[in-house]
Amino acid sequence: METGLDQSKELSLLRELFRLEDRDLRTYSPLTLAYIGDGVYELVIRTILVKKGNCPVNQLHRKASSLVKAAAQSRMMEILEPELSEEEHSVYKRGRNAHSPTMAKHATMADYRRATGFEALIGYLYLKGDYARMLELIRMGIREEEL
Repeated sequence: METGLDQSKELSLLRELFRLEDRDLRTYSPLTLAYIGDGVYELVIRTILVKKGNCPVNQLHRKASSLVKAAAQSRMMEILEPELSEEEHSVYKRGRNAHSPTMAKHATMADYRRATGFEALIGYLYLKGDYARMLELIRMGIREEEL
């Protein structure tokens, strides 16, 4: 099955077209990684839901919202944490321990922090270009009946 661009070339094309410089991912703040990770995770979830079948947008939104909220991401981390490499765990912990000036509505502080760690990890893997691992972790964390 041909998927268009080779995964390893996708970000390099983005870098080339917009003249972006490569940076050491360890220099990014965990909240910056969480910022990009939040958007990437939401796009992955929306893509999965849309590809599973055409349905009303409000139903798509309800399903997506249930998977991207802090409590759901926190539950995912309970499953994923034992599966993380040392490097991934370090990124997750930096994100979890980062002090954010805001907090999600309807989330406990513990859930919000674990969710921020999860998003930082997703952002890190995305910017690193390790889409296979990123998607593997997302798949491990989501139960089929949730989709």
